[in-house]
Amino acid sequence: MKALLLSKNKHLEMTDLPVPRAEPGEVLVRVAACGICGSDVHGYDGSSGRRIPPIVMGHEAAGRIAAIGSGVTGFTEGDRVTFDSTVYCGTCGYCRRGEVNLCDNRQVLGVSCADYRRAGAFAEFVAVPSRIVYRLPDNLSFEEAAMLEAVSVAIHAVSLAPLSAGSTALVVGAGMIGLLIVQVLRAAGCSRILVTDIDSSRLKLAQDVGAHTVLSATLDVARQVGELTRGAGVDAAIEAVGQGDSVKASIESVRKGGTVVLVGNIAPEVMVPLQKIVTRQIRLQGSCASAGEYPRAMELLESGAIQVKNLITAIAPLEEGPLWFERLHAREPNVMKVVLRPGEVS
Repeated sequence: MKALLLSKNKHLEMTDLPVPRAEPGEVLVRVAACGICGSDVHGYDGSSGRRIPPIVMGHEAAGRIAAIGSGVTGFTEGDRVTFDSTVYCGTCGYCRRGEVNLCDNRQVLGVSCADYRRAGAFAEFVAVPSRIVYRLPDNLSFEEAAMLEAVSVAIHAVSLAPLSAGSTALVVGAGMIGLLIVQVLRAAGCSRILVTDIDSSRLKLAQDVGAHTVLSATLDVARQVGELTRGAGVDAAIEAVGQGDSVKASIESVRKGGTVVLVGNIAPEVMVPLQKIVTRQIRLQGSCASAGEYPRAMELLESGAIQVKNLITAIAPLEEGPLWFERLHAREPNVMKVVLRPGEVS
């Protein structure tokens, strides 16, 4: 099969690999579409340490079932499906509590690290456990379905903030996850959504998808938030960057007793204003991947409450993957989400 291989840092090449088998409990999916995630781009240059070459990356995918392993029920060959990026065991204590994103034996498609290596979906075929597979609605295209993983991450992040219909929120970072978080907040009835980013084109997208106010990242974000909230601060800040300055701005922008949800994790460590966290009784909440939000993500896309088509910059054949990775790595303006097609799947 054709596959896009990260053979060394910052070097992707098309190669031929054996078609994987659908082992017991697995299905083989013929991949129709696979999105390039920001974490793939950080893995591409080696900065994250979680894409150790050689590895086939890719975890935001959809396609048709090509083969079914023994013991699998509820699916047939030809079904249009997507699948979770997290391969969870289903038996550990966390899985039994429904916290599958925290599984003790967790693997992630297209990721290699010291603990495991799991081939991803930048290939014509990928084998995945049937327990992480979801059948797609008929009116959802494969390209839109490739966005479901990111949508589920956004839904999970918002679910961890104690928000109600009258709440105010700040989204720090208007990348793909940040823009989806804006839409999830809007769907939840959040009364005011503020967004900040260093990229003006992304702020324009944030307004297009439902942000009420955009803030300049070149000015003091917390001061701008204070001016807009009469000094109170927002009820929750959702940080979708993962760097020291943006984490600090999030903490300084929430009200006393507010919550900061940390989604971004570019930097492995950051400094935080401890006394402000303690004396203002601010809750810091990490958010990891998703935990069963795929059905809700499909509902929101199917209903139109969340729109993803306008966030897809390009749909390209798998062979153009190296070019698009270079453009994304260079942070080329107006390039948001790129979806690669390993083959023609109707």
